[in-house]
Parts: sequence; C-alpha cells; structure tokens
Amino acid sequence: MYHSLLTNRYLTSRVIPIVAVGAVALCVALVIIVVSIMTGFLDMVRSSGKSLMGDVIVAYPVNGIPHYERLIERIKALPETEAATPVVDGWGLLRMPYPDGERKDTETVQFWGIEAKSFAKVTGYAESLYWKPVTEDMSEADFRHEITPDILEEVLQNGLNLQFNGNKAGIVLGLHISQGNERQKDGSILPALNGYWWMPQFEVTLTIMPTGGGTVIPEPENVKFRIVNEFSSGVFLIDDTRVIIPFEVAQKRLQLHEAEEVDPNDFDEFGIPKVVGINPGRATMILVRATDGIDPKTLKSRVQEVYEAFEQEINADDTAIIKMPPHELSISISTWEEQQAAFIGPIEKERELMRTLFSLVYLVCAGLVLAIFWAIVYEKTRDIGILRSIGASRMGISWIFLRYGLIIGIAGAVVGVGIAYLVVHNINIIHGALGDPPVWLAIIFLVIGAIVIAISAYHGRKGDLLPIALGALIAITLIGAGVGIIVLKESGGVVIWDPTVYYFTYIPNQMDKVTAIITMVGAVVFSLIGAFLPAAKAADIDPVRALRYE
Repeated sequence: MYHSLLTNRYLTSRVIPIVAVGAVALCVALVIIVVSIMTGFLDMVRSSGKSLMGDVIVAYPVNGIPHYERLIERIKALPETEAATPVVDGWGLLRMPYPDGERKDTETVQFWGIEAKSFAKVTGYAESLYWKPVTEDMSEADFRHEITPDILEEVLQNGLNLQFNGNKAGIVLGLHISQGNERQKDGSILPALNGYWWMPQFEVTLTIMPTGGGTVIPEPENVKFRIVNEFSSGVFLIDDTRVIIPFEVAQKRLQLHEAEEVDPNDFDEFGIPKVVGINPGRATMILVRATDGIDPKTLKSRVQEVYEAFEQEINADDTAIIKMPPHELSISISTWEEQQAAFIGPIEKERELMRTLFSLVYLVCAGLVLAIFWAIVYEKTRDIGILRSIGASRMGISWIFLRYGLIIGIAGAVVGVGIAYLVVHNINIIHGALGDPPVWLAIIFLVIGAIVIAISAYHGRKGDLLPIALGALIAITLIGAGVGIIVLKESGGVVIWDPTVYYFTYIPNQMDKVTAIITMVGAVVFSLIGAFLPAAKAADIDPVRALRYE
C-alpha cells in the first residue's frame, strides 16, 4: 500500500518528475518522427513504382520486343496475371506553347506510348489524371472549381482515350513539365496568369529521333499533339519529365511498327528490293499486373517460363524471319521492386541506420532517470531510514523507485507518441507554415512573452531570483520565437522539403506503427534501467545511518 502512496507523493510534490516525463516524451517523439518519415518515403517509392509500372516488367530497350502481341496473349492466359499492356518509350524535345511570341520554351521529356485502356488496367493511370470533375476532398480554392463540370468531364475522357474530339492524337503531360503550373498552399495547382496557361487548351510539338533498324541514319521527326490532360503520379521526377502519347504514334515514329522486310541483295525487274516477309511490330516494354494475392516474384517466374517457351517456339519457326532476343542476355524480366532496387536499397539501409543512431536516445532516457532518481534517493534518505526502521523490506524500498521509473517511462512514452502523431500527421501543414509563417502566431508569442515578464517581475519583487530567472528564460524563448517568425516572414519563408531534390511533391505523413510500439517499449525499459541503480542504492541504505542523516 505504501508503495503507491509514496510513488504518488514523489510524483506530485516535485517539478522534476514533469521534467523527466517531458525529456522521455521528446526522445520518443524524435525517434518516431524521423523513422516514420523515412518509412513513409520508402513506402511511397514502393507504391509509386507499382502504380506506375505494374508488378512485373519485361523490357528490351531501343530495339524492342518483336511479336509482343502474341507474347502478351500468352502472359494474359496465366492465372496469376490480371492484365498486361505494351509500352514504347523514348526521349524527345517538347516545344511548349509559352511564352507568347515566336520563341517558345523547350523541355527534354521521356515519352511513353501506351494503349490507354489496357495501360489503365495495369497501372494507376486513370487515377493519376489531374484535370477531372470536382470531388468533395478538393479545396474550395482549387482552380478546378473555376472550370465548368462539362469541360472537366470532356478533358478527363480525352485523357483516358488519348484523343481530342475523337480524331486528333492527344498528349498527356506530367503535371510539373509546364512551368506555368504553380503549386498553391493547399497543394492544388493554379496555372499562371490566373489560369490563362491552363495546358489542356494548347498544342505542343514533340521532336522524336527514330531508333528502328536500317542502314540509313534517320532524321528527327516533329509531331504535333493536342494537350488533352495532365497527370500527377506524386513522384516529382516522373511528373517533371514524362509525357504520355498514343502507342501507335510512338511505335511508328520510332520505326518500331510492323513493316515489310526486304532483301537488299535481291531485286525485281524494276530494280526494287524484293519483299521477303513482314517485320513484326515491337514494344520496348510489357507491363504485367498480378491478380490479387499473387506475389510479384511468383508472377515473374511464371512470365519467365512463358517467355522461354515462346522464344523456343518462334526460333523453331522457319517462317518467322525475326527471332526473339535471348532472355539470358537481352531481355530484362523483373518485378517493380527489382526495377527500383538501385533506389530502394540505399533508402532501406539509410532508414535502418537512422533507426540505430536515433535509438541512442534510449540511453539519454536511462541516464536522465538515473541522475534524477539518484538525487531523489539522497534527498529522501531519512524517509527511507524511517521506512526501513518500521519494517519495510529492501525489495519494498527498491520497488518504490522502480515503480516511480515505470510510471515516468509510460507517461513519457504515451506523451511522446501523442506529440509524434500530431507532428507527423500535420507535417505538411507545418512545412507550409515555415514557407509562409503566419504573423498572428508571432503576435501571440510576443504578447505571451510580455505577460510572462510581467508575472515574473511581480513574483520577484521580494528579491527572489528563481521567478526572475525562470520567467526570463521563458520570455526570451517566446519573444525569440515571435521575432524569428517575423524575420522568416520578411525573408520569404524557408522551404525544407524541395520536391526537385526530395523526389516526392509532399512529405510522407503516416506514422510508422511498428517503430512507435518498439520506441514506447524501449523508453519504458530504459527508464526502468535508469531507475534500477538508484533503487538498489536506496535498498542498501542502512536505517540507523539514514536516521542520523542530515
């Protein structure tokens, strides 16, 4: 009974326990915030890779995979396959519609030629289209509210079909290719000049260098497209460089379309090389999506088996003038995670390194509790002596301090998780405030600082130094924060998370639950470890000497 009474007395009669709880809470919050952002970043890389490329990628860059339609049919016949789609990719120069006048800006872009319907079944293409009818989760300040619903619906359908008015080839730009798209505080996009440079009303010219076969060096081709929509994958590097165009256009311009194969050494009576067969169309990639519950690695193995069997079939067919490239040397078959391994691997190692380094704060918790409790043991020496003299056991005395440390550890862990939750879930709002700090917050800090100065002066009128020192410390902190906000406001704010550097357009804001649980348990355990030595010291105090202690 006396354990709980004394523990409660020690906790409620001193400021030091509050300081200990605050210190443990800050340590816990620090670990959870840092690791949660790293974990969120890693999860975003993984999810974006899967939504952009599907589960398995079969690739043969530049030259392309021949007989890809027949290969896709074999892959789609697998029970592990949900959908599959061909892609032709390459690089080009995009002549933008701005600025006004003859001289236009030019952007280097990666273009993907896709079959829109099958591509949407494999990837998150349909959901990534930015200009779409307004939904409830859109901010009231979103520019999409300024566009009539009929136009937004038409733009959405044009983007899904990659056509304008059903006949003109359309192009979908990554949202950050246009220099006129300005991100607002609420995360929405406002085209420059209050919407004048809204892209889905302009045309662009894409310059493509063909990469198909032949002995003649091909000339670059200029292809005009109508911008039908823009897409936002959430990955800045993708949204800043990639455009989507119709599959047939990309295939033809890169000279990967189906064409007659001629014998350059055999001519007809008119001197024209004789046709010896048909050179099949090609795709540089085949993206495959697994059915629900199927691991990408399992699907990869099945796709490899299908490709090997298809390769043997085509190569054994004497009528096929174009054979399949050997899978051991030329063809790359990988999961989306393997495709991103060069990027994901270092991030995983960095996360574990951060988790290890920041776990050292547990030692801070233990050292802080040890120092506080050691001081309390000396302060309560006479109380311990009295308890021992009336029959309290060594274990009973040690349990008082262990219980004390346990409560501080639990309280600190709970408060720390609460702080981490608030910071992580509101981190983009906090970051936005740093970019444009509110003046009203500076005024509140300055007013509270002035009130603290007045209160400390009132309580220090008797000449006591502690109220003055404590008040001055708090007031300096508050006034410094207020002045700092004003200076930050005048300097234009600060951008810590720059999407051009940090890959994604926003900061991950999901708390890592596993790390939170591990950190809470670690804080409690190390608080107990910190309380163990003072508890043992208290248990070893001789009651006779303790009663004589001054």
